[in-house]
Amino acid sequence: MVITYSRVFKKMLRKQPAVMQEKFYERLTLFVKNPYHPLLINHLLNGEWVGCRSINITGDISAIFEEISGEHIEFVDIGSHSKLYS
Repeated sequence: MVITYSRVFKKMLRKQPAVMQEKFYERLTLFVKNPYHPLLINHLLNGEWVGCRSINITGDISAIFEEISGEHIEFVDIGSHSKLYS
């Protein structure tokens, strides 16, 4: 699996507290092993994010990604539920 990060994602990840950044990388490790692990709550999005998917980082923080090709995933944004979906 090839994982890349958009410019926006990198910027928003840097804005997260260090604890949240660490939590993202923990969840990323889990994602690489099993993208549909129950802790990730991997689900399709609609509206502005139609065609993308989201994984749970913490109760309020999610990371949005899109499948570029079968083995290429690009993370496009990360943030709180209210920031991402409003």
